[in-house]
Amino acid sequence: MKGLICSVIVLFASWMMFASPVFALDYNRESLIGRDFSGQDLTDSEFTKANMRESNLSHAYLVGVRFFATNLERANLEGADLRNSVLDSARLVRANLKDANLEGAFAANTKFEGATIDGADFTDVELRPDVQKMLCAAATGTNPTTGRETRETLYCD
Repeated sequence: MKGLICSVIVLFASWMMFASPVFALDYNRESLIGRDFSGQDLTDSEFTKANMRESNLSHAYLVGVRFFATNLERANLEGADLRNSVLDSARLVRANLKDANLEGAFAANTKFEGATIDGADFTDVELRPDVQKMLCAAATGTNPTTGRETRETLYCD
């Protein structure tokens, strides 16, 4: 019996060492207007159809986060890590994306009108051609994390 208990403890301890649990949060369809998520790790969280107008997501770790049809109008995403996130049908009108990393994000049908994109990295981001052209008109700067120029990541030239 003592050996069985020791074996269970060893197995549990091994599992805890190698299985790092992900605490993804579900904010689907919630009203999060003006909320402060700055600097938080929200990996793989869900914000589908949430209203996040004027929210602060600056320097947040948002890898794999789902923002499908989310209202992010005037949201602050400065320096946010949005790699491989889903932004399809999201509203990023007048949002601050300065120095954000959007590498590999899916952003077809996303609205970026008036967004600040200085230093943003759009490498491998799925965009409509008309949106790409609009973003190129405003693209400047170099992303401080990846070292890539915004215009190059948007294939502007």
